[in-house]
Parts: sequence; structure tokens; C-alpha cells
Amino acid sequence: MSDYQNLRLAADTIRILSAEAIQKAKSGHPGMPMGCADYAMVLWYKYMRHNPQNPSWLGRDRFILSAGHGSMLMYSLLHLFGYGLSMDEIKNFRQWGSKTPGHPEFGHTAGVDVTTGPLGSGFGSAVGMAIAAKQFAARLGAESVFAPKMFVLSGDGCMMEGNSSEAASLAGHLKLDNIVLFYDSNTITIEGNTNLAFTEDVGARFASFGWRVLTCADANNVEQIDKVLAEVVVSDGRPTIIIGKTSIGFGSPNKQGKANSHGEPLGEEELAATKVNLGWTEPPFTVPAAVTSFLGARQAELAKEAEAAEATFQSFIASSGKKDLYNALVNKTVPADILEQLLAAAPIDKPIASRASSGAILQKIAEIVPAFTGGAADLAPSTKSDIKNEPAFSVDNRAGRNIHYGIRELEMGMAGNGMALFGTTIPYTSTFAVFSDYMKPAIRLASIQNLQQMYIFTHDSFYVGEDGPTHEPIEQLAMLRSIPGVNVYRPAEAHEVAHCWAAALKGDRPAAMLLTRQDLRPFTEEQAKKIDVTKGAYVLSCEEGFEVILMASGSEVNLALDAAEILRQAGKKVRVVSVPSMETFEKQDKAYRDSVLPPSCTKRVSIEAARTAMWYQFIGLEGLAIGLDHFGASAPYKVLAKEFGFTPEAVAEKIQAYLA
Repeated sequence: MSDYQNLRLAADTIRILSAEAIQKAKSGHPGMPMGCADYAMVLWYKYMRHNPQNPSWLGRDRFILSAGHGSMLMYSLLHLFGYGLSMDEIKNFRQWGSKTPGHPEFGHTAGVDVTTGPLGSGFGSAVGMAIAAKQFAARLGAESVFAPKMFVLSGDGCMMEGNSSEAASLAGHLKLDNIVLFYDSNTITIEGNTNLAFTEDVGARFASFGWRVLTCADANNVEQIDKVLAEVVVSDGRPTIIIGKTSIGFGSPNKQGKANSHGEPLGEEELAATKVNLGWTEPPFTVPAAVTSFLGARQAELAKEAEAAEATFQSFIASSGKKDLYNALVNKTVPADILEQLLAAAPIDKPIASRASSGAILQKIAEIVPAFTGGAADLAPSTKSDIKNEPAFSVDNRAGRNIHYGIRELEMGMAGNGMALFGTTIPYTSTFAVFSDYMKPAIRLASIQNLQQMYIFTHDSFYVGEDGPTHEPIEQLAMLRSIPGVNVYRPAEAHEVAHCWAAALKGDRPAAMLLTRQDLRPFTEEQAKKIDVTKGAYVLSCEEGFEVILMASGSEVNLALDAAEILRQAGKKVRVVSVPSMETFEKQDKAYRDSVLPPSCTKRVSIEAARTAMWYQFIGLEGLAIGLDHFGASAPYKVLAKEFGFTPEAVAEKIQAYLA
């Protein structure tokens, strides 16, 4: 058979394996895998640089299935190309413990480069991958020997989600010509034809974003796909979108092109009819010998090509004088004495906003952690998140470590995920805390994927003041803490800021820094010695026989200390506990938690300028939660502090009444 005949047979194999696995599971989306099988097979066979023998090879092209519901397309490809995904795993699609979950999961299945599912998120992450690849190559001066591409497969749903516009706009602005986006334009969604809600000219939209727009009139024709991909791999300096006209459920005689092939099994009768229609005579879950032979030969070639490319790259690095930088980026090296170095950089001589102390500490991080890179959503001057004396990543300077994301918070979060996934950066992103709402889907995905990514969220409470309730975060802190696996840090002053940054950089999870706009009094030398962010909470001030425990985070720690002094003057004995990271404290063993919060002391008070609900796990239902369970207001922050009862006198008065 000719290559084209073999490719078509291999594509049909994807169609049948996908339909069979989905039918066996009685759950899934056969339409997209069947419709996109031809494009994917030609891409993986001929144009995508990858190595099934080493799925994590850094120099590989990435395949991002942004339309993650079509996961059987990817699983079929991984099986056929020898990534170690067995036929038993194909048969166990969507079952407990399988390597073939409903949507692809990074770190769970070899060969999956990103967790996808929420539509558009994969595309958004691909932009970050593309940035990271360009930046890595440029910092090493290796552009001629290191140039992986990001091949994204998306559908109508991805195009409709707003994230796709943010992602495309940023990619077009940055001229990320290492992105190739295939748009599976089959005009079908769950409810029916896309014209129910979607009639825009996608090509015109992407052209306006600065993309090269190509069309494949029949993307179920391997020869046409081959022709367009041959054009794509020659860059014209822009990212490329291929608008591929496919037929959803291709091969199904009664469901092809119809909405009922999108999100439900074909049914036993239709599956049998599809096999007849495609001339398929193999037993269930069987790969034709011709396909096994055809793709097996290509696997061997791919391995040799990858080995040669990697050898060339390593030879370049060895002779470039940048071996140390290469190692620091690939290993994401953090110095063992990171805490000591950050403490030495912390401005502790006068009251200072934690956003400002973080900004000073960030400069030291950038100096000693080469993999550290990032930016803000047009707010770097306010969030203090620029790396000084470093250029911006741009069309003219791919080595820049400052990234201007523009006012695109959701895409900023998704791009940060992609940068972390690429494997050569510890990325940070930054905006006002209230706008973490726009980033929540990205933060959730970062946690699901166990990505080390830093979030700098400033202006963290009603102390924002005059901007009013729309800009004063109240519930966002609870939202961030509610995401499993995210370490949320709200430091009390500059020493704690250094400790929080050190803990985050030593970790391997997403970390959010909640930082103030207003100045915070630094701890005394004696108080600073007591800091232990690694435990999440620690005793900051205490006297023998204490009868009440005050717990606080961030800017309210000094408030708790001041209120404690008023209470002591009134004859009360008080323990003050700083809680820079609630979820870290939750993970400590009972012995430590009880040493900080002895069960014998049931009089407990929490103080935080945010929603109070999460504090009851520590203070008990009978505890006193001083917080803000309503939105803020527009006024100078000192006026708001008085009106909302966040002065030492007002807090002490509430506690006195509670203890009476």
C-alpha cells in the first residue's frame, strides 16, 4: 500500500478503537476522534517531532488536545505509536484506575502534555508553552538547535470560550510562530448545529489577531492534510491556525455530521454499521497488522531522529559556555540557603507594604533562581512584580524574563500553567487579589497538574480603600484556600514575606501570595526568631496561663498584637498566633496543632479582613470570628478600618465582650 493508504487505514483504526472503547464504557465522545483521526495521524506520523521511547524528551513538539473530551483520539495515538498504553487500558476507558480517564491528565498517562477538559484551556496553556520554549532557547542562544512546536487541536467549543480570544490575541501580538492551531470546524455542538449560537468568521477573527490563516477544505482527506501541514511547518513569522473542515463522527453511516455523535456512544448497531461502512473486518479491539508494521517502522525512525536532535543540542550546550544556566533552568534550581538569602534582602527597617517587601525580595529571587520568570496583567507597577534591569519578553527579545500579559487575567493564568508544564521555568503571575476570580479556572488546573507556579495577589483586603467594593477582595481568600493543593500565604510583614517566598520556592505546588497595599509594621528581632511558615501557624506572643487565643493572618497579625496588649492591660492573659498559611497548618500532625492551639483553651478568636467561615475549624463553633462577611465600601482605608471595627480598640472591645 502507499503511504496515503496506510495513513487512511491507521486513521480508520483510530476511529474504530475510539468508537469501541466508548461503546464499552457506555460513555464518551466518539464524534471528534472519528472526525479528526486523519489530521492527527498525518501530524503524528510525518510532521510532529516526538519520541515514544522518551515521552518527556524536552526537545519534542507538544500535542495539546484542547478539545479534551475527544480523549480517545489521544489514547488511540499513544497506543498506536508505542507509548506503552496497552490495549487493556483502551478497553478500560473511563474506568477506575485506568490510564485512560475521560479527559487527558498530565502526569497520569505517558505522552499527555497537559491536562485538558475545560474548553479553551489547552489552547491557553499552549501559548505559555510556546513562550517558555522561545525564552529557553533564547537565553541559551540555542534558537538554531532548539525549536519545538506546539500543535493544538481545538473545536468549536474552544473557539466560543473567551479564553481562546485572550490566548490568540497574546500569541498574535508576540508572533509566536511555534504554535500551530488546528480548528476542527465541524459545525456541531451538543445542542445541535453551531449556528444556534455561533456564526462569527473565525478566520477573520484570527487574522485580526495577527495569525496566518490556512484552510483545509476536506480535513478527512489525508492528502489535503499533508499538503497544508507541509505549508504550516515553514514559518512566516506568525502563529498559524488551520481551519479544518471535518465531518463529526466520520465513518458512521447514520450519525456522521449529526449532534448525536458528539457526546454519546454510537450504539452497538451503529458501531457494527460503521465497521461495514469502513470495510473493517478485524475482531474488536484489534489493530491491523499492516498498521502495526507501518507505524512500528516510523517509531524506530522517530527515536533515531530524536536522538540525533538531542545530541546536536547537547553538543551545542557543551560548547556554549552556558551549561550551568542550562542545568539551572532544566532542574529549576533553588539554592539550599534560599531563606537566609531572602531574609537578608527583606526591607525590615521600617513599616512597608507587603507588596513592596515582596517586590524587593523578588529581585533577589530573580538573581539566585534563574528559572524564575513572569509578569503581571498590566499591573506590575502596583504589584511590584517586575524584575529590575531585565528586559521584557517580546518579538525582538525572546530572552526577556518580564512578561507583559496585558489585561488578560484568565489567559495569564493558563499561560503560566503552560510555562510550568514546559519544564524550564518557575513562572509567576500577578494581579490584584480581587481579580483572582478571573484566574480561578487556571489555578484549579495548576493544582490538578501539580504545577509549581507562583501567584502574586496584592491589594488583598478592604484596605484598598477608595476604589470601593468592586476592588476590595472579601471572599477571594476563602476561594483560593478552598482549592485543594494550593498553598495560600498571607504574610504579616517583611520577615514573613521572605519566609513565605522561601517555602513556596522549595515546594512543588501552586502558591498564592496575598499582599497588602498598606504599610505593615515589621516584627521585632525577638518576634522574627519565632517565625515558622513551614508549619503554617506558630505562636508569636504568649504568656503563662493564657485564657484566650487570638489567631490572625497578614495585616491583622499586628492588629492582634495591639489588641492583645490592650487586653493584657485589662488583666487578660493572651496567646497570639500568626497563621500565614492555613492549609499548611492543617497538614501538621495533631501534636503540633495542639501545641499551638491547646484543646484546653476553648476561648479562641480569629481576626482577618475577609470572610470568616474557614476559621471555625480552628476557633470552634463557639469561637469569635472577627472578619468581614459583607462587601466593602469606598473611603480612605483608615476610615474603613474604623467603620468596620478593625482598630485595636474595637477588636479588644469585641473580645472583652466575648470573654465576659
